[in-house]
Amino acid sequence: MIGRVTADDVARKAGVSQSTVSRVLNNYPFIKEATREKVLTAISELGFTRDEIARSLVEKKTRSIGLILGDISNPFFAESAGVIIEQAQKLKYDVVICNTNHNDENLEKSINTLIGKRVDGILVASVKRDDTKVQQLHDKGFPIVLYNSSIDDPMANFVVIDNIRGAKMAVEHLLELGHKKIAYIAGPFKYLTTYQRYIGYKEAISENGLTLEQDFVYNGDFSYQKIFEFTKELLTKKNRPTAFLAVSDQMALAILDAATSLNLKIPEDVSVIGFDDISLASNQFIGLTTVSQHMEVMASVALEKLVDLIDHESDAFDPVQIVLKPELKIRKTTAKNLDK
Repeated sequence: MIGRVTADDVARKAGVSQSTVSRVLNNYPFIKEATREKVLTAISELGFTRDEIARSLVEKKTRSIGLILGDISNPFFAESAGVIIEQAQKLKYDVVICNTNHNDENLEKSINTLIGKRVDGILVASVKRDDTKVQQLHDKGFPIVLYNSSIDDPMANFVVIDNIRGAKMAVEHLLELGHKKIAYIAGPFKYLTTYQRYIGYKEAISENGLTLEQDFVYNGDFSYQKIFEFTKELLTKKNRPTAFLAVSDQMALAILDAATSLNLKIPEDVSVIGFDDISLASNQFIGLTTVSQHMEVMASVALEKLVDLIDHESDAFDPVQIVLKPELKIRKTTAKNLDK
């Protein structure tokens, strides 16, 4: 069996020392171009690949980061992961992805797996507010940045949207259109995003002199089918809502699906607003009105700040806490309330 090609093999073929091969591999600037070409030619002809495990032991870095997603089937998580992977590749980092399906045990397993793989840092896109495992990593000084969500720790590192303001913008838009019966479709309130957006929804309802209908609020599992069924049941009641605010675009799609199954027209009979602004939201056949999280900016900044923490360019006593401004994207799923 042919053994692994080593740097010694490359050095012998190129007629240079092993240290010269190392300098070429590490892009050392003061190497004659002719020498560099000889080494690169030898690498190509021999099919040499660097031993990354040995390299990581020397540098005490694996040049890899962990990315923990809540649900990769949700376009927001998938699209933000795509941004992070692309940007990480430019920075010469590999990305190890874990999917929790919003399960607390899966989150802990994912963290243990990533630590076992000796990743240099971790990005987390979905975490409950009181998660102890994430808290422990943070307390130990391990590079970890949360995006889209956070924990109840004043020193946590996070990049999020102003969830309260975003929800209030959405409700205020519906109120301006004459809607007074507005439902709120979320997930469990143990997550920062669902809870803060509920606060924004509740404040906007109260500030405009309306009574919050608890029957109009869904805070169950992140399940398309359950949201579909809840919405369908709600829309068959006599005192039904005329508008919906969903905590994500994926949930908004379930609402649109349920309303259509009852032969209700969007937006003539029911107005719907989502949250995230996934790529599908701007599709001409859907035209979903939604609150943009500026996903690309959020994901890019989260990665940038994580790399800073890994490289010790951020002060450990000065947490990364970035709150982006939401933007309401008005499209085709909201209109004036015609239900008098």
